[in-house]
Order: sequence, then structure tokens, then C-alpha cells
Amino acid sequence: MMIVRHAHGETRTSFSVININNFQSVQEQNLVRAMELVDRSMEVYFSADRQAMYRFYNPDTKVRPEEKASVWMYSASIEAVNAILSGLRLQKEKGNHGLFDKHYKRYVDLLAQLHENAAYYLGKFNLISFTQTKDWTVYAVDRAREKGEANATGILNVYDDQMWMIRELIEAYHLTGKDTYLKEAEYLTAYVLDGWDCTRNDQGNENGGIPWGPGYVTKHACSNAPMVSPLVWLHEIYKKKKDQITYNYIDAKDKQSRRSKMIRKSDFYLDFAKRIYAWQKDHLLNNKGVYDDMMGDCYPDCSIAYEIVDGVKYRKNTQLRKAVGTSFSYNSGTMISGAADLYRATRSKIYLEEGKELANASFRYFARPDSQVSAHYTYASDGFNNWFNGVLLRGFLQISPVFEKAGSYMDTFQQNLDYGYSHFLRSGLLPQDLLGGWHADKDKNNLEGMFMFAYAAQYAMLSQYEAGG
Repeated sequence: MMIVRHAHGETRTSFSVININNFQSVQEQNLVRAMELVDRSMEVYFSADRQAMYRFYNPDTKVRPEEKASVWMYSASIEAVNAILSGLRLQKEKGNHGLFDKHYKRYVDLLAQLHENAAYYLGKFNLISFTQTKDWTVYAVDRAREKGEANATGILNVYDDQMWMIRELIEAYHLTGKDTYLKEAEYLTAYVLDGWDCTRNDQGNENGGIPWGPGYVTKHACSNAPMVSPLVWLHEIYKKKKDQITYNYIDAKDKQSRRSKMIRKSDFYLDFAKRIYAWQKDHLLNNKGVYDDMMGDCYPDCSIAYEIVDGVKYRKNTQLRKAVGTSFSYNSGTMISGAADLYRATRSKIYLEEGKELANASFRYFARPDSQVSAHYTYASDGFNNWFNGVLLRGFLQISPVFEKAGSYMDTFQQNLDYGYSHFLRSGLLPQDLLGGWHADKDKNNLEGMFMFAYAAQYAMLSQYEAGG
């Protein structure tokens, strides 16, 4: 472990650009707090050269254990920086050039640095999928000592990790215009969609769904819904272009022969967005109106099965007999986002209505009134729920332009963040429990770095909402 020492106030961070008592607006305060949290987190969770992110830091003991962050945790830093850049650009559009001029470039540079060092998680492996055998270079769960040398075989890479990176890469492309971000996003998208179960059932329909990873058979909400919005965004990027892409599939008549054809990218991406959204809704929406964790109960077992067709080995479908697991907030949040984006792209009112219903059901299910602090709503903060809840907030933000009530749900996040900031800010960091504060035993206040970046992203998203973004 390492002792991290930085000169920093123990009860309130300072921000050299703006006096905290002289904010012009709530959205500006939110954005400044997002930047404070990111800047402080870069100090204590990253190595001095910013090449490695550590998982934990204790603001009381100043101890940072040696455990490195997984790629999922690392992607939270990129998410926070992208959210800040979006907020800064919106501030400029609203006429506030001060924050933009002073900070935009340094966060664009930080984004580039974070992306460059994400390569420590990249690794190569060979995959037999439902339609082909191919070598891929993708993000592994764990970091390697050298760039591009991570172990990505078997269960050591998962599709949802790629999806979170795809989301941020497309956002980075929109913010910077750099084609390198878009190129990588599309490469990883091809990898993820290669995991789609295109095997046919007795009726000739696709079984559908994407397993958690190439080493798993269970199909999770987190390895499907996060891909809906990025696919819509890719559709919109190529909507007015004639670019084509190879579409691999299985013949619907003989239910075995592997086929391929060239189709327009814009059509390909939108069609897959619709299919993934429909699969998750059909299989994982429960009677509470929110989403279960995954399709499980594998039959005959949960081992990966293969079949030989025309002398070639392919992955085979494994029957999954029921939806199981906990309902986590992010698995509904991604579907709210997906519904909002599909509605924008298609103008089909069914997506709007389903998005509204899910937003209402999610707030009822995940927000508990007055359970810790009067007039505040508690969201679960154990496990990884702080990050999960940020995905739900994103869903509320994305549907808010067409569903005004979502704004009141977002207000509860604003209340909780502000409560934690006012009552519990310590050494520039916020506790895992925003309404309950710190553990009395200082040795038990190890904080997940991804949570600090999640809080920063939430503040930045709230800034966008308050500014009318």
C-alpha cells in the first residue's frame, strides 16, 4: 500500500477559478463541483504519471492500497471527463465563456491521456462465435504491465465493459471530432455484435441476446441494454452517408447455414438497436416494471456448447429458462436511455411511452423517501450501486426533453449530492453514503475511485440539465 500525501483542506475543497460563494447559477456550481471531484480524484486515485488507476483510497488514513482498478472502474474516469466537457460546451453555448475558455482544453487533453492509457487493458485473443472465428483486440477486465498485453481470454473479458467504453468513445468523438475515437468505437461494436446469439429456434426466429461475455452463456441486462443508445448514435452519424458494413447471420430456412451480406451502416446500427431493446424488454422486464439482472437457469448446463456446420465449428445456443437475479438501477437506466434515443431516431411513440413508464417505475422502485433524511430520497449505496445510480440518472436526463416529470426525479440526485457536499465533504471527497456520511471507524473508509468519478459525472449531468442541455 501507499501513503498519498497532498496539501488539501479536510472539510472543503478550494477551486482556484471561482469562489464557491459567487456562483452565477446552479448549473455553474454543479459543473465546478464536478471538476473539483475529478481533479481531486486524479490526485489520489492515479499514479503520478497518470498511467494507472488504483481502486481504493482512504481520506482518513491517506492510504491507497496497491489494487488496480478494473477497466470498468477505469472507464468511469473517462465518463466523468466527457460529462464535464459536455457541460463546459453547453456553458459556452449559453454565453458563459469563462469556464469553457479556462478548462475545456485541459479536459480534452486529460481525455486523450486517459484513452491512451486505457491500452494497458487491451489484449488479443481468438474467438469462435455464432457466425465466425476471428482474432480480436479488446478490453480485458484487468490491467497489464504493458500496453496491449492484457489477458483477454475466456471470462477475462466481458461485453458490457466494451459497451461502456463504446459509449464514451462515441461521446468523445462528438466532443472532439477525432476520428480515432469513432474508429475504435465501431471496432468494439463489431466485436460486441459478434456476440449476438443469431442462432434460430424451431420457428426460424433468432434466439437473440448477448451473453455477459464470450466465456459465459447467461445473458445479462448489463450486456445488452447499454448497447442500445450507442447503436442509435452510430445510426445518426451515418444516417446521411452511404457507408456499408458486413452483416453476418444464420439462414432462417435451414437454421444452420452461416450467411453474410453488405448493408448500409445506418440501417444496420438502428436495426440492431431495436432488436437488442426488444430482446431485453421481452425477456427481462418484471412485474414491478423494472428489469431483472439476467436470463439464467441454463439447460442442460452453463457450459459453452459448439456445433459443426459444413465442417466448420461455431458456437451453439444454450437454452436459458428464466429471468433471475437482483433488479439493479442501471439495468433500467440504460433502457430508459435506449427508449429515449430510439424515440428520437424513429419518432415511434411506443418508445416514448415505454420510456416514460420505465422512468416512473424506476423511481418508485429505487428511490425510498424519508428513510435517512427528511424530504430526501435514498438510493441504495452498498456494493456498486453508487455507479449504477448514475446510469439511472443518465436515463432520466436523456428522456427529460420529452418527459418533464423526469426532471423531478433528477432533483432528488441534486439534493443528495448537495447534502453530502455540505455535510460530509472530507479531503475533497464524498462518502459512499451521501446521506449517512462516513464510517466511525476511520480504517473502514476506503472509497472506490469509480464512485468519485460517478459523483462527478452526476454533477456534470445535472449541470447540463439545469442549463437546458
